[in-house]
Amino acid sequence: MSEVKSSLTPISGKSHRYSEDFKRSAVHLVTDEQYTFKAAAQAVGVSDKSLYEWHKKFAPAPVPCGDGATVSELQAENKRLRKELKRAELEREILKKAAAYFAKESQ
Repeated sequence: MSEVKSSLTPISGKSHRYSEDFKRSAVHLVTDEQYTFKAAAQAVGVSDKSLYEWHKKFAPAPVPCGDGATVSELQAENKRLRKELKRAELEREILKKAAAYFAKESQ
């Protein structure tokens, strides 16, 4: 963890500009250190939204379970996929509302 914290320093002199190494280190807290997004974002001093975006860009893709997966591995993958689906559905609803709003404004 000390290695991660040492690399969690934003580019000096620029507000709200972070190096790629900083972003990857922040994502590492979530993917490898098992921090929640909220806890990791607070630990490095960024917004949850920024960390989610960095996670989308830098986190390794989850490995799907194979034919020889155990029940617990399948359950974990199912849980992850349900969470991913819920987030995608929420994003879709937000985009629908935004599109309706802007369509109404343009008339």
